[in-house]
Amino acid sequence: MASIRNIKRRIKSVHSTSQITKAMKLVSTAKMQKARKNLEETRPFFLTMQKTISSIVHGSRGISHPYIKEREVKNTMYIVMASDRGLAGGYNANVCKQALQHMGQKQNVKFIVIGKKARDFFTRRKYNIHEAHLGISENPRYSHAARVGETVLDLYMKEEIDEVYLVYTAFKSTIQQVPTVKKVLPVDVSEFNEVKDSKEEDTLMSYEPSPEGVLEHVIPKYINSIIYGAMVESAASEQGARMTAMDSATENAMDIIDRLTVEYNRARQASITQEITEIVGGSEALK
Repeated sequence: MASIRNIKRRIKSVHSTSQITKAMKLVSTAKMQKARKNLEETRPFFLTMQKTISSIVHGSRGISHPYIKEREVKNTMYIVMASDRGLAGGYNANVCKQALQHMGQKQNVKFIVIGKKARDFFTRRKYNIHEAHLGISENPRYSHAARVGETVLDLYMKEEIDEVYLVYTAFKSTIQQVPTVKKVLPVDVSEFNEVKDSKEEDTLMSYEPSPEGVLEHVIPKYINSIIYGAMVESAASEQGARMTAMDSATENAMDIIDRLTVEYNRARQASITQEITEIVGGSEALK
């Protein structure tokens, strides 16, 4: 009987867990839909910024600016985006490991981390964390991205860092999220060739006070938009990963309950059979 009671207790416990994971899946689904909406609203602004910079770069001759000029790399910064909470499958571990893999043998590396999981990951490994932004992973705002952008641009112009990489999780679909590395500084103008409309002819344009002066104003906004876009994609990816993880956990709980139910029925049947055998044996002894 004790065994039967233990099995019933386990079934009840697993059932309670399945109710929690099911509720967490529903919450993550609602949050993911909101994050996807934010992502769709963010992309047009990002594309507009790309087209603006593309028109300046390709519409000017001999343009030069510190934001787009390559220089000897002595110090590198990584902006790594993870979540503030767990229970999201391999979401946090995958993006942090992607940063380590890309970093390779680089020396003098600094980190700006977004999310408690990223902070804990790199703190445990004794890396230099310049800044940690916590509590914003699920609901990022442009102001959060602007603060990060201001920090990296300031360090870059002071030549305390020579290149900046952004490591985040790109949202492909509800069940597919891809850890991604993107170079932020210096800005790679070659990637704007894809943005330029092939139907447009290259036209020399005049910028006031100068193309460099316009870039001085536009590129910081472009950097902020990249960081904000990555934050929004990471938020959607986090909820997608958590939704998938909670769905798998719920299914596993149901499988465990099914196995325990079979085990319970067998134990109960064995107990009843034993009681019947004892009754029959007792009645035979009384004859």
